[in-house]
Amino acid sequence: MPLVNSEQSSASTEHSPMVIKRCPKIILEGTRLTGKTDLALALNEHPRIVGERKYRYHSPIISAEWNGFTRSPYGASLINFDPPYEELVFEAYRTWAKLFELYRYYSWIVDRFHISTQAWQSIYANRKYDFSWLEKRLVSLGFRLIFCWRSPHSFEEARRRRLKISSNPSQYEDLQIFLREQEVVQELFDKSLLPKMVVDVTDTSVDKMVTQIADWLEATGGLTVPDMDPATEEELEVS
Repeated sequence: MPLVNSEQSSASTEHSPMVIKRCPKIILEGTRLTGKTDLALALNEHPRIVGERKYRYHSPIISAEWNGFTRSPYGASLINFDPPYEELVFEAYRTWAKLFELYRYYSWIVDRFHISTQAWQSIYANRKYDFSWLEKRLVSLGFRLIFCWRSPHSFEEARRRRLKISSNPSQYEDLQIFLREQEVVQELFDKSLLPKMVVDVTDTSVDKMVTQIADWLEATGGLTVPDMDPATEEELEVS
C-alpha cells in the first residue's frame, strides 16, 4: 500500500482512500557521544521514514537540549534546569504535548526529550520527576522511543573524534560521567510506557541504523498514527 510524503497537499489524497499518510513519531534518547543528532537528521530525510522527496523539506527536528530560557549560550534547557525554571519547563512539555496532539497527522523526530530530563535531574540534582502523564499522551499518538547505546569501551574513541570539532572540550574530560548517564538512561528507558527499541551505535553506520529503525517501524505500524480514542478526540475539541 503506498505511503505519501507529509508535504503533499490534501487535494492529492482526498479522492485516494487507499493512500495512507506517513507520519512517524520518534524520540531518540541516550547520553552524549552516541550520535543521536546525526541519526535524527538522517531519519528526517530518509524515504523509508518520511517518504520520497524531490526537494528538501522543512519537517521539524526538536530537542529538549534547546536552552531558550536565558541569554546565556549554555543556559537552562528542558534537561539541565534549576528549580526557578521548573514551572517553565513543565509548561513547555505541556505545550509540546498539546502541539503533537493538534498536529497528530504529522511526522516528528525528537533528539532527546523527557528521559534525558529525568536522567540529568536524577544524577546531578537529586530530583525525581514523573512523566507518566506525558508518556500516556505520547503513546496515544504513536510515539516510539529509541535508545542509542554505546559499548562502554568505545567512549574513548568517540571522545577523540568529538574533540576535533567541539567548542566546549572540557565537558568530555571524565568519561565515567557518560557511563553513569548511560546506565540511568537505560533504567528509565526500560521503565518507559512507549514502544521502544535499542540501537547499538558502537560500530554501526548511520545508514545501517536508519535501516534497522525503518524495518522496526514498518513491522510494528510505526509509520502511521493509531486511531484516536473517542474520549481523547472529545477532550481535544473541548480544550
